[in-house]
Amino acid sequence: MLTRINEDVFWQLIEDCRPTEPDPDAEVLAATLTERLAYSPLWLVIDFAEQLSWALYRLDRKEYGHDLSSDAFLYTRAAVVAGRTAFDSVLQDPAAFTPYAIDLIWAEPLLYTPDRAYERITGEEWDRDTRYSYESCSNTEGWAD
Repeated sequence: MLTRINEDVFWQLIEDCRPTEPDPDAEVLAATLTERLAYSPLWLVIDFAEQLSWALYRLDRKEYGHDLSSDAFLYTRAAVVAGRTAFDSVLQDPAAFTPYAIDLIWAEPLLYTPDRAYERITGEEWDRDTRYSYESCSNTEGWAD
């Protein structure tokens, strides 16, 4: 029986889809996640999109910004979301984000995973509107002085 995707299920799904070999731009992770989600009920894809946007939103804070462009900051946050250990470390210690920002470690393909799965299930593009925006600087509390 499939259950709604809560935070633990979200992270387990990412972990289950992570390749054993290095995946520098998360292309393999994104492809595997898309494939897995495309064979799931539509609600699972929607739940995944909500959890992904929530995780990215939580990292949308000025202490992580490092003077990156909006796109670079978003793609770098996606790289952090590509693994729960990294995500939890960064939330505990903003300095853990620094190597991602300095080395420009990106995971842009992860951002499109729910959209691609949705399109494979429905045959239509998804005009997605999640509860939280993952666009850079959308977390007003995270950017407040």
